[in-house]
Amino acid sequence: MDESIKILTIQDISCFGQCSITVALPVVSAFGIETAVLPSAVLSTHTSGFTDFTVRDLTEDLPAIKKHWEKEGIYFDAIYTGFIASMEQLDYIKDIINSRLKPGGLVFVDPAMADHGEFYNGFDQEFADKMGELCKLGDYILPNTTEACYILHKPWKEEFSKEEMIEMAEELSAFTKRHVILKGDTHKENKLGMLVLDKTESSLEFVYNDKVDYVSHGTGDVFASAFVGSTMIGKNPCSAARIAGEFTKKAIEKTIGDENHTYGVKFEQVILELNDLLESF
Repeated sequence: MDESIKILTIQDISCFGQCSITVALPVVSAFGIETAVLPSAVLSTHTSGFTDFTVRDLTEDLPAIKKHWEKEGIYFDAIYTGFIASMEQLDYIKDIINSRLKPGGLVFVDPAMADHGEFYNGFDQEFADKMGELCKLGDYILPNTTEACYILHKPWKEEFSKEEMIEMAEELSAFTKRHVILKGDTHKENKLGMLVLDKTESSLEFVYNDKVDYVSHGTGDVFASAFVGSTMIGKNPCSAARIAGEFTKKAIEKTIGDENHTYGVKFEQVILELNDLLESF
């Protein structure tokens, strides 16, 4: 097998709607990285703004896929997890990480389960506790403040002070091998920020992008995928966070004003600007 960088992303496929694998596969690939997929479920559409969507849970397929990869000698330089369909899958995914990740490979965990103070449909605190255990295998974890609060059993609120963000990130450091990327800092006017913590270097830094007042499904997946791609081509965590934040902001700006495009953001149009973004940070 060739020696190019190979990433596995594990999350759902929404057949229509820009999120999860339909974001991760093209965005990470745009960085020149070979990207394999392991679907956790197949949905006819994503779950925001649609009704009567179909869902096929693929939990029972995961062990057989892993067994086939073992037979074929397939390994990955990094594994990037997003939306996971069930608690049982979390155990299978731990096994896949332990079995299929190359020595020295990286694990990125986006604990995609909640936002704006509420769990996504079908998730609860028991799932959050189990997700916290998966996070402990991660070299990078990328929670928003809602997900962080559920992992830490803290009450959520719309705004956290700078000191509260730092405290939360420090507590989250117990749930990662090294890096915490805590999204959702709002204490700086007209800016949206994240806190980047490296517990092995005892360092932390706030990273900001201009705030755009627009809410859309899938922006967390756009950010996480751009962060993974940036990191895997050698950008340091703060630069990767800036690139991912700017990539997401530009995708939102491409979407604003299109009343027919309410199911995601137009990240495809920003891929054309990726080289310029990489040179800027």
